[in-house]
Amino acid sequence: MARLAPRFILFCFALALASCGGGGGSQQAPGAPGVDVALPLVERVSDWDAFTGRFDSPEHVDVRSRVSGYLEAVHFEDGAIVEAGDLLFTIDPRPFEAVLAAANGQTAQARAQLAQARADLDRAERLLPSRAISEEAIEQRRTAVSTAEAGLASANANSAAAALNLEFTQVTAPAAGRTSSRMVDPGNLVSGGNSAGDILTTIVGSDPLYFEFDASEAVYLRYQRRERTDDVSRVEIRLQDETEYLHVGEIVFADNRINSTSGTIRVRARVANPEGLIRPGMLGAARVGGSAFYEAILVPETAILSDGPRRLVYVVNAENIVEPRVVTPGPPSGNLQVISAGLEPTDRVVVNGIMRARPGVTVTPQLVELVRQDLEQPTALTQAQPASAAYPVEQ
Repeated sequence: MARLAPRFILFCFALALASCGGGGGSQQAPGAPGVDVALPLVERVSDWDAFTGRFDSPEHVDVRSRVSGYLEAVHFEDGAIVEAGDLLFTIDPRPFEAVLAAANGQTAQARAQLAQARADLDRAERLLPSRAISEEAIEQRRTAVSTAEAGLASANANSAAAALNLEFTQVTAPAAGRTSSRMVDPGNLVSGGNSAGDILTTIVGSDPLYFEFDASEAVYLRYQRRERTDDVSRVEIRLQDETEYLHVGEIVFADNRINSTSGTIRVRARVANPEGLIRPGMLGAARVGGSAFYEAILVPETAILSDGPRRLVYVVNAENIVEPRVVTPGPPSGNLQVISAGLEPTDRVVVNGIMRARPGVTVTPQLVELVRQDLEQPTALTQAQPASAAYPVEQ
């Protein structure tokens, strides 16, 4: 009897299963899987292209003296904002004053010689009718007058050059902008008058500034062929520690050739800098309007699938059957993606339950509504380090 017990238990278990499964021919097939579908959102949008570039000054001048001499005085603070014509340096003027005085003396001497030569010629011409003087003597006096006139012109030129050199001892700002620190201190001998002379300071223009960036050849061609609008040259820029595009500029220049090595073209925008916050050399992130406004079809980015090089979405037809649809994605717009081609506003796109939706499968669609949400502002490119220490202030 002990050996029959396991068989008896197995028989009873099978009988119980049979009783529970009675009427197996009447079992129901599983229902169609449920998925969330949505009509694409249609909004009026404009494309923007992102670039990274640097600020540069429209003017960069190395200030050199036009004459050589000992530096006598500095008339500006390091890093000061100066206007064109402001006095920056003074070269010891005394040697140049002496040269000018000597040149003026030579000018006076030449003027006296000219006056004497003209007087001699006038007397000789009065004697000519009486034949008291020869024609040869008259010609000599005329030559003496011409020589004296040339001597006076040369003396005047020497005086003007000496006066100009004396003026050059006052080194003024050739352009408006911000100065660097002085590179030569008073008392030092300054070499000037040529491109190899000592640089006394540099001046860079600070308002406005240029923002330069490189655009690809494809982007350049798209910009050239797009519809012209009032904002065609608008540029919005944010600095490294900013999360919003606070600085607005205007494209004023594009290079005359494509760089054959990188396949890019240099583009320049002019940006106002009235407060002087931005310095030449700073890095910035820019965005440029890439198109005119247009009606765009948008779907969630998660609804777009990859099939090799193709991109597709699943749509549910009138018979609730899933169909694949090849699409051409455009730029992102918040939490949604622009679809440039392949969808119609009336298509029901599967947005949730994509793993349960397969081409040719019948589904139970649940219609939901799409809402575009702006993503969080971009984070700053760099974050300033905290201070090294903090100390209590004595009251």
